[in-house]
Amino acid sequence: MNTLIFLGSPRKNGNSAHLLQQIIQGIEQTGGEWELIRLPELDIHACIACGSCEKTGECVFKDDMQPLYKKIGRADRIIIASPIYFYSVTAQTKVFIDRCQTLWSRKYILKQAISTHKDRRGYLVSVAASKGDRVFEGAQLTVRYAFDAMDCSYAGDLLVRGLDKRDAIADHAAELQRAVNFGLNLSRS
Repeated sequence: MNTLIFLGSPRKNGNSAHLLQQIIQGIEQTGGEWELIRLPELDIHACIACGSCEKTGECVFKDDMQPLYKKIGRADRIIIASPIYFYSVTAQTKVFIDRCQTLWSRKYILKQAISTHKDRRGYLVSVAASKGDRVFEGAQLTVRYAFDAMDCSYAGDLLVRGLDKRDAIADHAAELQRAVNFGLNLSRS
């Protein structure tokens, strides 16, 4: 099982990264392979809705997004991880998702296959300082449609509320174990 992980947190070694480390442990326990891509370290230009990808299936910007399209097509499982900023994903995550317009155009306008893999699944991993009941809804909706463009079914999420401080997740052993189990389960499914 090949899992591609996109981390959209601008904070290195933050709560999202710590959860991902636990998920990766679960993936490794099943013998699964994984690759972690830190979106803030990439040069990804914002989509300008020029419509070029609707005609050619290619984006006009030749930046760090180009190799990601191929990686997305090869993955069995995809994780998008982002802390919540104003009830949605971070700007770094959103610019990546917006550039998946190229994949949407390939799939829906040009009728091109995104991947030859079957039963591809996508997952959201997110943390929030707020404990609000609806704090993850914006991110879930955004990521759900991103996975559709990537030709993945939205298969679930790992969401943790109330993590206001930088290393707050370290005090939540149950959530860390839940993350390991999340990695185990996504690799086995």
